[in-house]
Amino acid sequence: MLHLRIIAPPDRTEDVATLLAGNPAATNLVVLPGAARSPVGDVVMCDVAREAANEILEALDGLGIDHDGSIAVERVDMAISDGAEAAKELAPGHADDAVVWEEFGRRVDESSELTWSFVVFLAIAVQIAAIGVLLDSPILIVGSMVLGPEFGPVAAICFGILRRRPGLIWSSVRTLLLGFIAAIAVTWLCAFVSYKIGWIDGTWLDGVGRETQFIVKPDRWSFIVALLAGAAGMLSMTSDKSTALVGVFISVTTVPAAGYIAVAMAVGHWEEVTPSLTQLGVNLAGMILAGVAALIVLRLVWGRAGLRERIARRVRVNPR
Repeated sequence: MLHLRIIAPPDRTEDVATLLAGNPAATNLVVLPGAARSPVGDVVMCDVAREAANEILEALDGLGIDHDGSIAVERVDMAISDGAEAAKELAPGHADDAVVWEEFGRRVDESSELTWSFVVFLAIAVQIAAIGVLLDSPILIVGSMVLGPEFGPVAAICFGILRRRPGLIWSSVRTLLLGFIAAIAVTWLCAFVSYKIGWIDGTWLDGVGRETQFIVKPDRWSFIVALLAGAAGMLSMTSDKSTALVGVFISVTTVPAAGYIAVAMAVGHWEEVTPSLTQLGVNLAGMILAGVAALIVLRLVWGRAGLRERIARRVRVNPR
């Protein structure tokens, strides 16, 4: 269930209350006249089944509440009520599969921005990957994959393509590009200093191949894994399956490829830079393609579910 706290202009409070009262997926409706001070208005609260949130939020936007009032959405961890159970039963689909597009859109908007935390996490992840490459350590490689934050901007690119928002696409591409450039540059500097003081030498990469050579050998399997990871990542984000998202990070080799690029440049293995760049590009392209496809399928599925619910509601209201 989701909890909605709405501040409505007094002249639209009745419309909001009627909208919520008439939706079988909404329950626990409360109206507090004159309770809001900023913005001034009436407070309307209710609990809504996650599966029906899109329809209700769109209707509230249609009333102009997003401009003249306020809409806050919170997750309800536990709702002990027959009314809540009935609302969930009457809503289309299953809560675990529901996509709240407004929630997802705001999440990817935040992920598209280039922030210091994004650059720092990515730089640390790439450095761990570089050390994993030098030590031929799968454990460190996997750890770097989990730490990498790059799937957020990838998801934002997919959403921007779906909604035809070039500004969001450009912002996300910029975040990925500048983030990886900064992370590779920092890792290259550390590796170069280590190379100059004798901590590592150029022969270390000659031994790579037992466990981590897949990073610099992009092939059809790299693209297939990226497609699967992109689809799984998008599903995990839209359905809020964070544990599945961790598995997605472990599946793709964007961060390890970036780490390999930095180390190869630092020790002069220039012939391995291009394959690593290819691996990085293959993974990003595969995730974007699969992510867009997953969002298109989800939009079609939930669009049909909402249509079935509206038809069923008309039948309940106007039975023959």
